[in-house]
Amino acid sequence: MSDSIFNREKSKLSLNNKRRSARTEAARPSRAQGGSQSERARPQRPVAGEDLGFAGRSSYDKQKEVKLYGEKACLAVFAARPHDIVRLYLTDQTAPRFAQLMKFLAANKRAYHVLPEAELEKIGGTSHHEGVVMLVRRKPWLNLAQWLSQPAVKGAVLALDEVANPHNLGAIMRSAAHFGVRTIISTRPELLQSGAAVRTAEGGFEGVDLVRVPSLAEALPELRAAGFALAFTSSHQGQSLYTQALPEGLVLVLGEEKQGVSQALLQAEGLKLSIPGVGAVESLNVSVAAALLMGEWYRQWRSRG
Repeated sequence: MSDSIFNREKSKLSLNNKRRSARTEAARPSRAQGGSQSERARPQRPVAGEDLGFAGRSSYDKQKEVKLYGEKACLAVFAARPHDIVRLYLTDQTAPRFAQLMKFLAANKRAYHVLPEAELEKIGGTSHHEGVVMLVRRKPWLNLAQWLSQPAVKGAVLALDEVANPHNLGAIMRSAAHFGVRTIISTRPELLQSGAAVRTAEGGFEGVDLVRVPSLAEALPELRAAGFALAFTSSHQGQSLYTQALPEGLVLVLGEEKQGVSQALLQAEGLKLSIPGVGAVESLNVSVAAALLMGEWYRQWRSRG
């Protein structure tokens, strides 16, 4: 057989195979057509090369949605705002603990995928996913005027001056939720919604409200005018936290990890607080300092009823 005849026969065979494959695919019931009951109930599993909803701005809008991970973080989202969950990804081992969530998603025609560990790591972009990743609508934040206009705005508030490390932010949110400090003011509240920060918060993210301000230097006088006292931490000056009476309405200003609160903010009128120790290190990690400050505020006001 000549090369030309061989190539013609090969082309015919390939065409016939494609036609048979197309007829088989057309005869198979699709999800859109209903399929069998078992097919509709079965969790979706990916095929090679499937984007799982993350490719393209129409599927994954980074301005409006965020990937969260970690068991407690994801369960807290389900408890607080289930309708903000867009899509769920989890392993076989994690699935039993998310049975109610999967049932909710199925009832609301939202997808969930059961994946191998390696695929979940690619989806979440981390090995610290704890067996579950969610695509979630971002929690909205308020501006300062909106927040101050709410009824019964009182208690302690955190104001973060360039604190950016996600693990510090997560630890701060976890402590804030524990001590009942419900509001965090920041120039970059989106940093508090990163996957790493929310996982580290262990569900605490859902217990705090976010307020965005263009400038803390401009926001602090407005907070003072609204009746809040200001308190700044300093390693080198100020009264001991444990000898100072703290007012109920208090803004605790915390500075970034290396330099602390900026000098421009320290010029504002307010309490200057230090956390006493033996002096073996210059200062505490910002998340540890935040926990001690909030804990002392809680102790003083809890004891007063």
